[in-house]
This record gives sequence, structure tokens and C-alpha cells, in this order.
Amino acid sequence: MAGREPHHHLSLCLCDLMRLLWSLVVPCAYLSLLLTLVLLLVLLGLRMWLQGRRKARRAQDGGPAVALFHPYCNAGGGGERVLWCSLRALMHRYPRVSFVVYTGDQGVTGEQILEGARQRFNITLPRPVTFIFLRHRVLVEAASYPHFTLLGQSAGSMFLGWEALTAFVPDLYVDSMGYAFTLPIFRYLGGCQVASYVHYPTVSTDMLSVVRERNPRFNNADFISRNPVLSAVKVVYYCCFALLYGLAGSCSDVIMVNSTWTLGHILALWRSPSRTSIVYPPCDVRAFLDVPLEEEDEDEMEEGWEELGQELGSGEEEEAGGGDRKCHAIVSVGQFRPEKDHRLQIRAFCKLLDRKGEGPGGRESLRLVLIGGCRNQEDEERVLMLRGLCQELGVSDRVDFKLNVPFEELKRELVDATIGLHTMWNEHFGIGVVECMAAGTIVLAHKSGGPKLDIVVPYEGGQTGFLADSEDSYAAAMETILALSPAARLEIRQNARRSVERFSDQEFEACFLAAMESLMSRLER
Repeated sequence: MAGREPHHHLSLCLCDLMRLLWSLVVPCAYLSLLLTLVLLLVLLGLRMWLQGRRKARRAQDGGPAVALFHPYCNAGGGGERVLWCSLRALMHRYPRVSFVVYTGDQGVTGEQILEGARQRFNITLPRPVTFIFLRHRVLVEAASYPHFTLLGQSAGSMFLGWEALTAFVPDLYVDSMGYAFTLPIFRYLGGCQVASYVHYPTVSTDMLSVVRERNPRFNNADFISRNPVLSAVKVVYYCCFALLYGLAGSCSDVIMVNSTWTLGHILALWRSPSRTSIVYPPCDVRAFLDVPLEEEDEDEMEEGWEELGQELGSGEEEEAGGGDRKCHAIVSVGQFRPEKDHRLQIRAFCKLLDRKGEGPGGRESLRLVLIGGCRNQEDEERVLMLRGLCQELGVSDRVDFKLNVPFEELKRELVDATIGLHTMWNEHFGIGVVECMAAGTIVLAHKSGGPKLDIVVPYEGGQTGFLADSEDSYAAAMETILALSPAARLEIRQNARRSVERFSDQEFEACFLAAMESLMSRLER
């Protein structure tokens, strides 16, 4: 009997605990309901307050306003070109609408930002635009979140979006940088119509596949890919984030994406096919189209092979890199970021040199030129590592690094090159690839993403370039290109140049205005 007493007391304690928990269920349910009602009232009050501010602003201004969210509008990339081209198109089409840009740039004025756009992109807006300077852009910077970066940046964008909304309440909100978590704030709190232009999905099914298959990449550290538990945790994290990302993105009334690859991922995540369309980004290729395409003189090339090694050894860099077609330059253009995969370019080039061997038309006739920008110390250290790889492979004498070069030098290198090299896996579009095609180089791009689906595709039945996805396939493709006759190369170059007209400013503006027409027409009623 004594042995049963502890068990009897334990049973009584468990019963008492269950009764206590059950007695708390009803109060907790009432409390949850009360807190939910309070939250709804607060959100409703905020919405009414913000709508009141919009009505007051519209009565004062006498017309509707469109605001574009672009925290880095003073940068000089392809995303900023989309911003200024879209603004210019909207201003021309809708003269009664005023326009606002939310920016996180500090230490500059609106006039300086517009002057920078004019100098970098040769874009001048037909009338003034108002800038709202946000003070907390650090909330969306990756450096602020060493771990759980996607979640941190997305949460930060919501706070930054709230700062933007309280500073100015527009009639139509356009996210032009891919901050999808700002969309529900402007739609449900601000009562705005919302549109978005997506350059790259924040999370994609490809990212999930990389983690599931435990492949080490620049966004999947080695210590995670080697650990099955950490990999499983990261898969769950990505799946949960993808669900939230899809819910946020589906708030958009109009969704524009920059490529077929991005379209596929956005349709899978946001599930709004009727509101989604492709609007290719504008690529400024006019400076390259002015250069005539000329057939290489094969006889001259053959006569010069014997003298080429001596000429290169004498240090006459201009002859080796410029108009002398006896040396084939293979040029890569892209920032020195890990995802650009310059290591693949160097290793593939090394294999090409091994295939070509010594002698006329061999190793001494080829050079690889890596052109790109260094944003920070990390990029500069990456260049040092790439130089070290060249030394290790014994190709440093055939590889040139050109950092932060002016446009005229970039143009000269592209025009003089035989091959334009691109190795980024799943690049969403590939403006650099378009520029290479316009300059008259034969493009060899990665067999994925935008280059595969939208750019290096047959044009009017003719070939426009080559695709590869490994060291061996890149080396083989480069060897094939170099083995083509000058006439065959010229035909591919001409096809490629004609095909890039699809990515002109005029094509972008026409497609952008067509996508925005349904929302803009409501503003003018």
C-alpha cells in the first residue's frame, strides 16, 4: 500500500493540473479575442488616418500621385535604369499625375540624383519628381543580418515601408526593387493600389533544391551543406519564408517580371498568373550599335601567327588587345561578386589553353580579360584570390584584370573581343550578355536563367550565341567558336546584334505602359 501512495499522489497532481489548465482555456480565449479586436481597431484607425492624409494631400495638389519605392535610386545598376525609364515613360503618358520616389540615399540632393541619372544613363525626366528621403535604409542591408538574412531584410523592409508610407501616402505604390513585404502595408494600411517590378525572387525553388541536395554555393555555406541536420533546418526555414513571400507578393494588383526565368518562379510562389507579365529591362546598347561589324581577314590572321609570340613578349599591349585580330580576346564583364563565378571562367580558360597547346594559333594567341567593378574590400580580396588561382594554374600571363574601368575602355574591349564570356548560374536576366551581343562579340553564356530562356535564343531562325554549364563544356564551346571561319562568326554576330532590339528603351516603355494601363486609368477618373 505504501508503494502505491506516491503513484496515487502523482495522479492527483496531474488531475489538478489538467483542471487548472482547462479552467484557463475560456479566459485565454476571451483574452485572445479581445486582443484581436483591439489590434483590428488599431489597424482600422491607422488606415482611416492614412486615407485622411491622402485625401488632404490630393485636395491640396489637385491630382493623383504615384510613388516608387527604390531605396538605392542613386546607384548605377540595371535596376536604376528600369526606375528612370519607367518614370520617364509615365511622365510623358500621364501629365496630370505627380510622381514621388522613396529613396534611402543620404548626403545627396534630389538634383544630384537626377544629374547622376543623366550622366550614367543619359536619361532626363521631362518634369520634376519629388524625393522622400528615408532615414533607416540600414534595415534592408544584408550586412545588418549575419544570420537569417532573408528574414531580417524582409522584416526591415516592412519598417522602412512604414516610414515611407507615413511620410507620403500615394494613390498608387510601385515597388521597383523587389521588396515584396512592403506591398501589404501600402495596400491594406495605406489603401493604395500596388504594383511591383521583380528583378529577382527573394527566394526561389532553385535555392530550395540547392539546400535539399546539400550543394555548397555562395548562398549555402560549406558547414551547412555538410551537416544533414542544419540542411534540414534550412529547408524548413526556406519553405516557411517562401510561404510568407508568396502571401506578400500576391497583394500586388499588377506584377511585372524581367525574364522568363523570373516569371516561372514568381508564378510558382505568388500564384497570380492573370496579373503577371514579362517586361524586359531596358538595355542601353546604342553606343555599341554605332560600331560597324566587319568580317575578320583570315589571310592576315594566318600570316601573323608566327610573329605574334614575339610581339606579345615585347610588351606591345595595344597591338595584342586592340585592333590586331591575330590575338583572340575572351572578355568577361561583371562585378567581382561570388555568384558571377569568375573561378569557373579561369578554370575553363586554362582547359582551353591546354587544348590549344603551343605554337601559332595556340596559347600565345589567346587572352582572358576580366572586367568588373569592386564595391568594397570584400570584392578586392576576391580579386586577389582570383589572381592567386591564375598563378596556381599557370595562366597569369594570359589573364588580365581590369577594375572599375571607364565606359570608353569597356566599349573598346568588347568591340575588340572575339568571345563574350558569362558564367553566372541562374542569372535572372543578363544585361551584360545583351551588351556583349550588341558590341559584336560571340556570346558564350551559362545554360540557365535569363541567358538560356530569353537572350541567347535563335532569332529569325539564326544562331545568336553559345551556352555551357561546366569547365569542359565552356572550354569545348570556346574552341568551337575559335575554329569557326570569319564568315561564320560574322553571321552569328549579325544575328545577335539584330536580336537585341527586343531589349531597347522603346520596347521597355511600350510594355511597361501597357502593363500599368489598368491601374493608371483608374487614377485619372
